[in-house]
Amino acid sequence: MTQRIFITGGASGLGRAIALRYAREGARVCIGDINPEQGAAVEQEINQAGGEGLFLACDVRRITDFEKVRDELMAKWGGVDIVVNNAGVASAGSIEDTTLTDWEWILDINVLGVVRGCKAFTPLFKEQGAGTFVNIASMAGLMLAPLMDSYNVSKAGVIALSETLSQELRDAGIHVSCVCPAFFQTNLTQSMRSDIPGIQQNVNKLMKRSSVTADNVADDIYRSVQDKQFWVLPHVREKRLWLIKRHAPWAFDWLMHQESKRWMRKMGGKAEA
Repeated sequence: MTQRIFITGGASGLGRAIALRYAREGARVCIGDINPEQGAAVEQEINQAGGEGLFLACDVRRITDFEKVRDELMAKWGGVDIVVNNAGVASAGSIEDTTLTDWEWILDINVLGVVRGCKAFTPLFKEQGAGTFVNIASMAGLMLAPLMDSYNVSKAGVIALSETLSQELRDAGIHVSCVCPAFFQTNLTQSMRSDIPGIQQNVNKLMKRSSVTADNVADDIYRSVQDKQFWVLPHVREKRLWLIKRHAPWAFDWLMHQESKRWMRKMGGKAEA
């Protein structure tokens, strides 16, 4: 049976990579995005890669957008097999300097955007007796580096929601995968909000140095859905650090403190020696 996929933020970055990964398997792939020009272009790329592409406007800040997409895909495809809650934004800053407006902005998109996607499609998945949510979180939600307060909290929220829904929905035939990549090259900094001078350039350098690509992450997501795995941790070094955090938290705390001091100096913050 041909798979039917819906991806938020699918017109660029990781969303586009996931769309093309499924397109190469001949899937029907709908990308939801707020950028119609890029959306139309990726729709054509999906068709050229061997899938059936569809672009629909979707702002993850509006539950009505999700409901319209769901209803249209029901009418066109008779259902949906996988929903990838990928759309997200970035921010950086200390607890003193990040405004409440920026906190509300990032939580509305990164957390409530995922909540809305899960809320809109859960009834359909239950009716089908099957379905998969792929929620894009981040290693930032597990490792919690300084000067990324609001971003860390938003991604930790996605992880908490994903773990909760994995238990809540499993007996209804619904699988959840939670994706936690570290730095890889993407366009996340284009919409980044921060008062730290040069932060976008510093983050872009870290992304460019990464040996992990968006295509690598998309491959890991594809395998996780096939194998019904919950955790998707594409970066080997960060995965090892996370395992240290779980099994030897005192060692992790020391390592993280040393790394945090270097990170804060690099990002323009202050750290005590």
